[in-house]
Amino acid sequence: MKKSGISATLVTVVFAIPLVANGAYPAYPMYQTNGQVLQQGITYQQPTQQIVYQQQNPVVQANSVVASNPTRITGTLPRVGSNVTNAGRQYYQPADYDRLADSGLYIGLSLGYSASVSGAMNADYKNEQNAFFVPGAFKEATFDSETIMPLQFSVGAAINNDVRVDFSYTRYKGIEYPGSVMSSDGAGGFVKTQATGGAITSNATMLNLYYNVDSYTGYLAGGSMRPYIGAGVGISLNTIADYVILDNTFYSEKDPAEASAGELTGISDIYAYHNGGTSENLTYMLEGGVTTELEGGIKLDFFVRYSGLGNVRTSGSIVVSQTEWLGDGAGGEYEASYDSVFHYTNWYETGNLGTVDLGVRMRLQF
Repeated sequence: MKKSGISATLVTVVFAIPLVANGAYPAYPMYQTNGQVLQQGITYQQPTQQIVYQQQNPVVQANSVVASNPTRITGTLPRVGSNVTNAGRQYYQPADYDRLADSGLYIGLSLGYSASVSGAMNADYKNEQNAFFVPGAFKEATFDSETIMPLQFSVGAAINNDVRVDFSYTRYKGIEYPGSVMSSDGAGGFVKTQATGGAITSNATMLNLYYNVDSYTGYLAGGSMRPYIGAGVGISLNTIADYVILDNTFYSEKDPAEASAGELTGISDIYAYHNGGTSENLTYMLEGGVTTELEGGIKLDFFVRYSGLGNVRTSGSIVVSQTEWLGDGAGGEYEASYDSVFHYTNWYETGNLGTVDLGVRMRLQF
């Protein structure tokens, strides 16, 4: 009996809750979806209503939601990075797409080949009194050169995607004083002399600025190479080693028939020992090339570079040794048993040095 009463009570509550709720919160037709509402025993028929809103041109129906059809793009999409538009859409190159972009710090190592060496040695003392007694380059004499492979080490950073700057150290060797020079004969002419030694090295430290010019030229080789130009300025230390110039011309001083015994009649085999030296110079470089990239963030710069390395200059100290010939008093002459030695100071030889280099630089970016 108690169970039956409890069950009856639950049934009454379940069916009474909707009626009470409908009484407290009347049903509004706009919010009903079943078409009929039962409240307090009265049946309401929800009117079918279609509301049309006029707003300029478009017509919006309350009971109808129409989704606009998306534009369908067909055909080949534009290349990534181009500004070609298709169906109103524009494609931009993402920031991380440019694999050739310069960013962050880097270290570089380059190896080159000097395809051309310019410059010539000249005797600065050629206008000094009795200068013809000291063999040297009275006519400009171009440098001799073997295979010159300048090695460069650099440390730098990219300022932005187009500009980078670095400090570089470059060493040149394989350049020498010319093997022969035209010296003065003391009578307004020249004689050919032989020279040995005089190896030249140059150590250049520079601040360099590079600019990528692909915004003007575009990428090359299908986008795999990026052209650039560069310029640098700094200090070079140019060193020339000691060298010897031999003039084996016989110079007659006096007719032996007229010379007394022991009097100087001639000079031959003149050796001029030029003491080398080191000079400090303002140096500069101009460079152009293209950049490509390998795996692991390694970039390669293929370049052509002109380097103006400044002057090569001796220390100004020259020791001259010569063989003397003496009259025998009977119309003849003979070679003296000794060599005469003279020392000249502040008599320099100078040459301007420049190179055109072809090379490749490997840069590791961090």
